[in-house]
This record gives sequence, C-alpha cells and structure tokens, in this order.
Amino acid sequence: MRIGRALRALERATRPYDVEFAEAMERRWAELPETARTPGQVLGRHGVGCEGTHGVFPKCDLKCAPCYHSRDANRVRVDGPHTREQVAAQLGVLRASRGPRAHAQLIGGEVSLLAPDDHAAALRIMRDHGREPMSFTHGDFDAEYLSRLALDHDGVPRFRRLSFAAHFDRFMYGRRGIERPPDERSLNPYRERFAAMFHRLRKEHGVRFFLAHNMTVTPGNLDEIAGVIRDCHAMGYRMFSFQPAAFLGDERRWRQRFREATPDAVWAEIERGAGARLDHRVLEHGDVRCNRTAYGFFVGGRWYPVLDGDDPRDLGVRDAFFRYFGRTTFTGTPPALLVARILRVVARHPSTVVTALGWLVRAVRRVGVGRLCRHRMRVRPVTFVMHQFMDADVVAEAWAATRRGERARPPHIREAQERLAACHYTMAHPSDGTLVPACVQHALLDPAENAALRRLLPVVEVRSQDGSGRSARP
Repeated sequence: MRIGRALRALERATRPYDVEFAEAMERRWAELPETARTPGQVLGRHGVGCEGTHGVFPKCDLKCAPCYHSRDANRVRVDGPHTREQVAAQLGVLRASRGPRAHAQLIGGEVSLLAPDDHAAALRIMRDHGREPMSFTHGDFDAEYLSRLALDHDGVPRFRRLSFAAHFDRFMYGRRGIERPPDERSLNPYRERFAAMFHRLRKEHGVRFFLAHNMTVTPGNLDEIAGVIRDCHAMGYRMFSFQPAAFLGDERRWRQRFREATPDAVWAEIERGAGARLDHRVLEHGDVRCNRTAYGFFVGGRWYPVLDGDDPRDLGVRDAFFRYFGRTTFTGTPPALLVARILRVVARHPSTVVTALGWLVRAVRRVGVGRLCRHRMRVRPVTFVMHQFMDADVVAEAWAATRRGERARPPHIREAQERLAACHYTMAHPSDGTLVPACVQHALLDPAENAALRRLLPVVEVRSQDGSGRSARP
C-alpha cells in the first residue's frame, strides 16, 4: 500500500503541467488584444506575466531624475509589519486571479531600507504564494546586509536562490562614495562591487543568485549604453534592462526632453553594446511597443542569440517549445522535478529530441567550435530588455476609456489602450480584488495611495544639536 501511494504521488508530482496553471494561461491569452496575439507571444503560452508590489515601502534614500514615484513617497516611513501584511494581501489576490506560478517583484522604494528579517519574510511570503521573487534595489548596501538577508541567525541559508535587480545610472544622486556621478563609466566599480557580493555569498554559503542590471535612459546618457554593456557584461549580471524615461511619477524631476531618447534609438545602442543584431520579435512579452526582449549568451566578448529569427528552423524550435512545453511550469520548480517532467513530455513526443539536437548543432556552428574551445566551453547567458513606460497623461485618457468600455478614437489613445490590455506587468489591489497595469498604478493610483500612507506611516523628523534633520521611526 505504501509503495502504491508513493508511486501515485510521484506520478502526480511529475505530471508535465498543472491544470490550474494551464487554465490561468488560457484566460490570459483570451484577454490579449489581437495586436498582441503574435507567433512569438509568451503571455498565455508560457506564462501569465510579471507581477509587482506597490505601497509596501515607498521610501527611497537616493534622488533620481526622473523618479516614477509620487512626491509623497519619501514621506512614508518603512515599516516591516505593514510590508509583510500588504505583500501577503496583494500576493493573495494575484495567486487567486493568475494561478499558481509567476515571477513577482518586491518593489516600491528601496528594498534595503527594510530590516533584513522583514525583507526575508516578504520573500518567503511571495514564495509561499508560488511566486519567484526578485528584490529591486539601487544596490547601495553592504555585504553585511546581504548576509543577514540570506542567512538566518544561526548562519544557515534561508533560501537556495536570491534574485535582485539593481538600478544604476548617472542620474541617481546620493550614492555613497559618488554623490553625483559624472558619467556611467564612473559607476562601474559600484556595479562590480554589487555583483561581487553575490559571488562571495555563493562561494561561501552555496546561495545561488540571479542579477539583473536596470538603467533609466534619457538623452543625457543614451550614448553611454553600449559602454555599460561592454564594460559590465562579464560581471555576473544575467539581464540588462533599459527603460527610456517617461513623464511619469514626480513631475518635479522632469528635467530633460525625455522623448528624444526614442525606443528605436535605445535599442540601437543596446545592439551596439552587444555587437549583434537583437531580434525582439522572436519572443515577445506583451506589446512590443512596451517591451523588447532578446535572449542569448556571450562566449568571450561576443553575444549570440538563442534563436535566430532569420532561420525558419529556429522559429520551428520556438513553436515546438510552445506546443509541447508551454504549459510546463519552469518557474520555482526544483531542478530534479523539472527534469522528470521534461522527460515525461519527451517520452510522449520523441520528436522533441530531434528538434533540440538540430537546434544545438546550429547553435554550435554559429558560435564556432574553435571559439568554444578557446573559451573552455564557457557560455554566459545574458538577456537584453527594454521597457517603455507611457506618459501619465496618455495613460489617464486610455484607462478612463477602458473603464467606460469604449474604444478611443484618437490613434495614440487607442494604442495606449492596446498596450495596457497586453501589459506584462501587473499589480493587485486587495481592497477590491482588481488588477491594474504598472503604468496605471504609477500614473494614476500612486499619488493618492502614498498620500494616505503618509498619514498612516508618517516620517518623524528629529533635530540634532547642529540643526540637521534626519528621519526616525516614532
């Protein structure tokens, strides 16, 4: 009897896909506008999209131009119990609405202002809701903080893996050691120092990590993108994400003509840094007017795409992946269990082995056996991403029309409606159970939310003898 129960449990655990996850993806596909139902669309075919928290710790101790937070954000104190409570409530809505698995971002103001135990508790809550969490930071914290987050009070790792997105750009003011960076290159030692903390953590305690590098792009640093990629691609960052600045958030910090840094201009600079053409139509996440993504890897100093969009055979690999593995949950699945699920798919569809081997042969030929040998077969996966947020005034009109059930007539507002409907990045409101796109949250909802939080969690100014002020918790 025990053996029979164990075998049945093993069979259930290794089933290729979770029915609830598959149903959530079907709903997501049905919600997409026709403009987003493309052959390369990932939403609804291998995931429901990313999720993010809001109003859980709005405060930040750097000053950025631009800043997507409302002007009241820094007047809200960081409070661990509030963070844990709100993360649990928001993730509960996301879990109920979007199924058992997704990537989620622990984001608000500066995550390292949370006490390490509160930060760890928030990540645990997210994992308990089936999410793979990523903490968003400016990266200006010490190795001691990272250790206290990653290890419990007995020095035992709390997590097998940590994911962080670190934001570095020259228009972030107040970083220790470099108050006002003169250019992007001057930040490279800080980028390297941040990544080195995680390499050391893995070496000493076995905690794996995923690091993303974020950078806001304005006309003032557009031509420095390529240099950042060339200088930093080997530091340990697995993703480089660039956000052309939008007129969103704190209007007091709109100091440049942001729209001169167009999406095409930003993508061209990313390509210049990668030294390759980046085909963002092979795999798409939502609307390509919002998101462009290119998956690939470095061998030495040269980047290669995982799938060549000019090769019909590689597009066939993409289509086969969606067909046979699209409903398989990769996020948060232990490696051994994932291998077992993949093997069950392969056993049912042996043609996948031929497809995979054909892709592997083509990939090796593209790189070259000689180059692979010279670099000791070392392949470093690096994904390039560009996120284009929309301006607040356009979002306001588009969202109002959507709420009324109308299709706007002005083309730019109708475009914004389509982009919002295909949004890859969702936030939840436990008060009424609604989900909103991130642009709606930042453009329309953050100001009132942070004004209310300012009353709920006020920052108290304590005056020192020299007259300087500092924030303190009451």
